[in-house]
Amino acid sequence: MQNPIDAADVLALEWDAVLAHRGDASTVAQVKDRFIDHGVTPEAVAAALRDGGSGIAAAAASGREDWAAPYGGFLAVALIAAEVAAYSSHLVARASAVRSVAVDALLEDFSAVSVAGELGVSRQKVYEIARDSAKRRASIARGHDRPF
Repeated sequence: MQNPIDAADVLALEWDAVLAHRGDASTVAQVKDRFIDHGVTPEAVAAALRDGGSGIAAAAASGREDWAAPYGGFLAVALIAAEVAAYSSHLVARASAVRSVAVDALLEDFSAVSVAGELGVSRQKVYEIARDSAKRRASIARGHDRPF
């Protein structure tokens, strides 16, 4: 007989999925607790991450005094916006790692000058991008993403 999953287990799984980009379990726990303490749901955070914060930005620009109310107030919006920033940082780091691995592979077949010309950067920048590509490849493999 299977153990039934209670609502708290489901909620924990939702938070783990939404905050998967955080990677570190203790950071996920701290961020999750902060959201829960201020009434922010995983769905609200997931929606903001999906739209890159466009919804909260539009609400903030609306000029309405109560624009933050649908999100749980100004503190909730600040927390959600911080998570959008954290996720954006994760995406930038991942894209940079992928670019590094790709440029390193290009350098196996083409000159740095040729690659630089195609990318629109200097030859020195090509070497800088490709540096530490093995380490970056490992970071991509560890990836922390959510199934949105």
